[in-house]
Amino acid sequence: MRYTMALILTAITLSTATPAASLERSRPRKEVSIEVVSDTGRSMLTVPHKEYRNEGTRIIKKYLEAKQGENYGIVIRNTTPERIGVVIAVDGRNIISGKKSDLKNNENMYVINGYGHARYDGWRTDRDTVHRFYFTATDDSYAVRTFNDSSAMGVIAVAVYREKERPQPLYEGKKEHAPAAPSVGSSAKSRMGAQRDESAGTGFGDARHSPVITVSFEPEHAPVQKTLIKYEWREVLCRKGILSCRQEQGNRFWDQDEYAPYPPGYPVN
Repeated sequence: MRYTMALILTAITLSTATPAASLERSRPRKEVSIEVVSDTGRSMLTVPHKEYRNEGTRIIKKYLEAKQGENYGIVIRNTTPERIGVVIAVDGRNIISGKKSDLKNNENMYVINGYGHARYDGWRTDRDTVHRFYFTATDDSYAVRTFNDSSAMGVIAVAVYREKERPQPLYEGKKEHAPAAPSVGSSAKSRMGAQRDESAGTGFGDARHSPVITVSFEPEHAPVQKTLIKYEWREVLCRKGILSCRQEQGNRFWDQDEYAPYPPGYPVN
């Protein structure tokens, strides 16, 4: 039996117990939510684009307003009674391995327990460390700087997989490393804000402690849900008409001056 290498964030999902009363199998439909959040916990502005089904997979597409230099995290909530596997790709790269992702069931994935939730803050470089996601220019993005890959730039993608069966956890497994990547230096910081109309990307930021354990998880062949979030600078969303950014018209009653103006050419003392 083949098992995909899957990781559980020990700090969040392992503390979530499965209620004994909810043991029946159920397919995640609207029960798996994906949000992009700031470090303050604020959910970032998204605009729905399309939602449809493709061969049993629910596809959700959204736009998101990115802010230059802002750190972000991806919060996934599983309100089904069963644990799920999630393949997460940012700018086309798997956030655990750094490899090019097609959101397939044989990729490295995170596991979220039934009725659990987790926040994913960065590119995983070892079992205990991630490097923060932050919005930046394309040429400063992790995908371009490390792999010269812009094929899926500006997209946060999550595929949700059900589990075929529930094997016993394995607490030791093969340790995989993400490829070495450059940290954010002064030259990268100086480019931030230089070209606001180009596509947004995600950088390789500061390290953060984020311990995980490896578990066995055999996903079903096809995902039950894919969420694709296309993030852009506000200027780009305005230009594309995704956001309504027209300046508000003044009100001729409300905004008028308090006193009558002098007529043109009238001598003023």
